[in-house]
Amino acid sequence: MADLAVILGDLAAESQVIDDLVAGLDAGGWARPTPAEGWTVAHQIAHLAWTDEKSLISASRPEDWQGEVENLLSVGEHYVDLGAAEGAELPPDELLTRWRTARAELAKALEAVPAGEKLPWYGPPMSAASMATARMMETWAHGQDVADALGVTREPTARLWHIARFGTRTRDFAYKLNSLAPPAGEFRVELAAPDGTTWAFGPADADQWLTGSALDFCLVVTQRRHPADTDLVATGDEVAEWLGIAQAFAGPPGSGRGPGQFA
Repeated sequence: MADLAVILGDLAAESQVIDDLVAGLDAGGWARPTPAEGWTVAHQIAHLAWTDEKSLISASRPEDWQGEVENLLSVGEHYVDLGAAEGAELPPDELLTRWRTARAELAKALEAVPAGEKLPWYGPPMSAASMATARMMETWAHGQDVADALGVTREPTARLWHIARFGTRTRDFAYKLNSLAPPAGEFRVELAAPDGTTWAFGPADADQWLTGSALDFCLVVTQRRHPADTDLVATGDEVAEWLGIAQAFAGPPGSGRGPGQFA
């Protein structure tokens, strides 16, 4: 069973890494384009703040969540982009304060969620631990966009385990997003962790296998790298298909990054 306190601690650490990347930027740095088309560094931080605020509604006022769903339906496919654009217009200091406040309040709210309670979301309902893991995944992924924009190489850490596990657990979700039937059998995923050990998910006797580095797997399931630009090795047609559609985040199917984009 996932330990909420551990996840929240790792989420705070991951958030601080990104905070440190942007805190000293001048106006030009905040306006620098990132790999997400039309999104600057400011858009990325605004999105994190916006999503933390939405998560806070789910965790602390679930009775209000239906209103968020109605907002989404009324705005349509540009709902997320509009939230990022609105936040990106704020002065950098104000935007950074907004994100710091949102993530701190969300952590407290998730700690207070009763055991076993499911929280509403744009995708399937989640436990507090799953929501914290989802925030970890998104924070790391959008942090990658910021790092790429700034030309910074981040050292992989053991915190990637949360994202790797989430990436395997969202396999069927990715198939359904693409109107495909998930495979009947489980996959075996074996990943080289940053410390040289192996993280293994799924049955050892599975017919379909995926091997490679944990970092590359996390980059693929968050659609920050094309599978062809990673060291991932798929053994079996089904697992190869999954690599092409893997998506650990809610929302419509993403287009991901093109092959060679970061070569």
